[in-house]
Amino acid sequence: MSVILGYAQSGGQTQTTTSTSEDQKPNIIFLMTDDQRWDNMGCYGRPEFNTPHIDKLAQEGVTFDNAFYAVAICMPSRVTMMTGRYNSNHRVGFVAPDDYTLSQADFDKSYPAILKKAGYRTGFIGKFGFTVTKEAVRPSTPKAHFYKDNVGDVFDFFAGSETRDDKGFVFWPENDAALQEIYKADRENSGRTLRTGEAMLRFIDTQPKDKPFCLSVSFYAVKHDANKDMYMPHFEQFENKDFSVPDNYVAGDNELLPEVVKENARGVYLHRQRSAKPEQYQRLVRRFATQGYSVDDQVGKLIEKLKEKDMLENTIIIYTSDNGRFQGSHGLFDKCLLYDESVKAPLIVYDGRKAESQRKYREPALVSSVDMAPTIVSLAGIEPPKSMQGNNITGVLNHTQNMSQWRDAVFMEDLFLVAMFKERYQDNVDAINQELIKTNKSYRAHGVRTERWKYFVYYEHTPRIEELYDMEKDPMEQQNLANNPAYNDILNTLRTRTETLYQEAIQKN
Repeated sequence: MSVILGYAQSGGQTQTTTSTSEDQKPNIIFLMTDDQRWDNMGCYGRPEFNTPHIDKLAQEGVTFDNAFYAVAICMPSRVTMMTGRYNSNHRVGFVAPDDYTLSQADFDKSYPAILKKAGYRTGFIGKFGFTVTKEAVRPSTPKAHFYKDNVGDVFDFFAGSETRDDKGFVFWPENDAALQEIYKADRENSGRTLRTGEAMLRFIDTQPKDKPFCLSVSFYAVKHDANKDMYMPHFEQFENKDFSVPDNYVAGDNELLPEVVKENARGVYLHRQRSAKPEQYQRLVRRFATQGYSVDDQVGKLIEKLKEKDMLENTIIIYTSDNGRFQGSHGLFDKCLLYDESVKAPLIVYDGRKAESQRKYREPALVSSVDMAPTIVSLAGIEPPKSMQGNNITGVLNHTQNMSQWRDAVFMEDLFLVAMFKERYQDNVDAINQELIKTNKSYRAHGVRTERWKYFVYYEHTPRIEELYDMEKDPMEQQNLANNPAYNDILNTLRTRTETLYQEAIQKN
């Protein structure tokens, strides 16, 4: 059943709701999936994935067509979105030298902590994705994790784990009988996405009427594709379906990739194992589609619950993911690298306070995942702290932003090296890192995306390796123009822009 958003039913008549009073704080729901590629849904051009409720949310809200991740791998991406800081700034990641946990002092300047202090009821459900400790320590993936001791003061309601739902799962309030039932061990016919959805609805059911809330829901889907990760009844519609294949899908190895990538990046050998054959591609995409559909089902139930509770007209819903995934594009599996399948983000913002004339459109502005935290704080009527480096996009949403003054580029970076990840518990990780750089095995990269151009550089390689794409003429990033003398002016401009934005990113406030 399709959901009608932004409307109230009265006497059989459909009436457009009016905006709430300006002094009433809006409720804010931040929905995030795991590894959901931006185009794996109908509203971004592939209806074969069957995401009717997300598509309806997009139709009734603002759909961003140029949203990008500041970093495209789960742990640092999640920290970036919670704190509004670039990976090179917060330095929370999987590998040295940027392999710190997030300190409590830094978490205290995240959007949930700020809204909690401002009187919001706060909740978190699903994959937390990083570790908060009293002080920032290394490595960022300690063998012992702590939740309530370090984040319990920030969240009134919590049901989640660091990574998978079967590893270190905790919830509070511990005496909530409904939560106990949702997460009862060996509960039958209840996939991880359904449990996340049920906990999300439980939060809404327990919400006091006189208090605003901020709920962050981080689905474990669509990452992983074993039967136990899926709700199998949803698989039936996709089981024999043949999905379209992107034009930049490569069967087997992609000889056009830089040698340092071909020889060292995880996505290359994972592609050989998981997506290098057309039948492997179809198998995986069917399973990603199944999980996307399960998430979509929960989005529909959320909307119905908000309508039932008369909350929808004062609630803002933001939908995105933590990073993309190649699925065989460019001859790659995985994420991290700075091609669009990895770094382009789905982003939908639905504001129930607004009349239809103020929403229901597609937005071309360049937006970054680092913008999420300052935007959420601003939507709550709070000035973002100086530590937040992203842009507040409320002016874009409200059509009050002078777009001639808006950013002309977004900064992106990839600090992940799989060889370093394998050595993360070694005492000499910094020496190992320097040896990888010295032997030209580092494929760390950063770069920029403008309205038309994509540029990035593997900056630790000698000589530096650069990639430049005309995204208007070559959206599949098939023709690297970096070595074409005709584009030297553009190349030099984007080199300078990248360095400027990098220097700004590493500045601490």
